[in-house]
Amino acid sequence: MSDATKSRAAWQIPPEAVRRYTLAIAAHAALILIWYLVVTYGRIPTFVLPSPVATIASLGGSNYHWIGNTLVTASEIFGGYFLSVVIGVAIAILFSWSRTAEETAMPLLVTLNMIPKVALGPLFIVWLSYGIMPNTIMAFAISFFPILLNTTRGFREVEPELLELVRSLHSSKWQTFVKIQLPSALPYIFSGMKVGAILAVAGAIVGEFLGSARGLGYLMLQVQVTLDTPAMFMAVILITLLGMLLYGLVLGLEKLLVVRDARVA
Repeated sequence: MSDATKSRAAWQIPPEAVRRYTLAIAAHAALILIWYLVVTYGRIPTFVLPSPVATIASLGGSNYHWIGNTLVTASEIFGGYFLSVVIGVAIAILFSWSRTAEETAMPLLVTLNMIPKVALGPLFIVWLSYGIMPNTIMAFAISFFPILLNTTRGFREVEPELLELVRSLHSSKWQTFVKIQLPSALPYIFSGMKVGAILAVAGAIVGEFLGSARGLGYLMLQVQVTLDTPAMFMAVILITLLGMLLYGLVLGLEKLLVVRDARVA
C-alpha cells in the first residue's frame, strides 16, 4: 500500500462512527423540530415555552452580555474540573502507595462528601465573597469525589501477579507505577473524569444561583424576574454546550490514551 493510500485511509471515518454520529444528530434535530411544532401549533405563550426562533433571537440582545457571562461560567466549570482531576488523581496515587494514608483519609473524605454542597455555598460566599472563585470551588467540590473513587479503584484493579513479577525484577516503585499501575488504571480514571465533567457543570451553576454577579446562572436569575423565557432557554443551551465541550474533550483524550477494548463504559 502506497503512502498516499495509507494517508487517505487514516483520514477516512469508519462507517460505524458515521452511523453513530448521524443518529445522534438526527435525534437532536428531531427534538428541535418537535419543540418548534409544539410551540407553533400548540399556541403556547412565549413566556411559558418560547420557540427555537425566539430563543436564538435572544442572542441579539446586547443587555445580556452573552460572551462575558459565558466566559465566566466556562472559567468556573473548567477551572473547578481541572482542580478536581489534579487533586483527585494525586490523592488516589498517594492511596496506592500508602495503605495507611488511604485507611486514615478515605473515611474523612467520605464524611465530607456527605455534606450537601448547596449548604456550603453561603459559607463559600462568606469566606471568599462573590466572584468566580467560590463557584469554581463549588464545581470542584461536586466533581472531585467520583474522580477520586474511580481512580483509587483503578489502582486496586492491577493484577497482583503482575505486580509481583515486576517487583521480582527489582523495579523501583516509580517504575512499577509508570509502567504498570498507571496504564492499568487509565480506563477507570477516565470513567471518573466523565462523571466529574457532568457534575462540574452542575456545581458551577449551583454556585451562581447561590451567589454571583456574573455568569449564565446569574443571568437566568435576572431575566426570570421579567419572565424573559427565551433568554433563560438560551442560557440553558449555552450551559449545555459548555458541558458537551468539556465532555467531548475528555472523550477525545481518552481515545488518545486508552485502547478501545480497555475503556470502561
